[in-house]
Amino acid sequence: MLITNRPDPSPSSHDRVYRGLRTRIMHGEIAPGQSLTLRGVGEEFGVSMTPAREAIRRLTAEGALTLSSSGRVSTPELGNERIEELAALRALIEVELASRALPRAHIALIDRLQSINGLIAEHIVRHDAVAYIRRNLEFHRTLYLRAQAPAMLAMAETVWLQLGPTMRALYGKLSRKDPPHYHRLIIGALKAGDEPGLRLAVRSDVTQGLKMLVG
Repeated sequence: MLITNRPDPSPSSHDRVYRGLRTRIMHGEIAPGQSLTLRGVGEEFGVSMTPAREAIRRLTAEGALTLSSSGRVSTPELGNERIEELAALRALIEVELASRALPRAHIALIDRLQSINGLIAEHIVRHDAVAYIRRNLEFHRTLYLRAQAPAMLAMAETVWLQLGPTMRALYGKLSRKDPPHYHRLIIGALKAGDEPGLRLAVRSDVTQGLKMLVG
């Protein structure tokens, strides 16, 4: 059956599917190893197979999806070496972004980070994994935007995208009841203008959780 819910002129419909699917993957809404089909994506977003195919092609190129030799498209199931590699990338890129953001860390930014951290606490209490991941990334993105380094931030987001399903799996292993400890250290370092402390807190925050998945 053809999917003809509504017209989908390119590139707007393709971009809508791409961004929507990208967000779902990044926020851990799709489990590791879950299959996706053109028809399923098309039905979800109300488009024909052409925009669905192009969105899947772009996400595969970004490492958010994998394509097997048989043509099966799925979210990646990351091995230990790949997790360690992506954790190392996060440490390199995000520590530098935080360092560049520090001179522009005004009071309004710090207040915003504290507010986001409060929302993270609420999501933890409700055991809402997707909301937790979304707010956690919002915390980091809000800080890194102050670095005014868009190419570096885009690289960080590509790593987040590849890790999204894995982060969902990590959340299932956590019994946390409080916001991430290192977020408080990040906020404290920003208030104090402490660059070495900020770099250490960010590096610890982006690598500590992923270590639980390796071994």
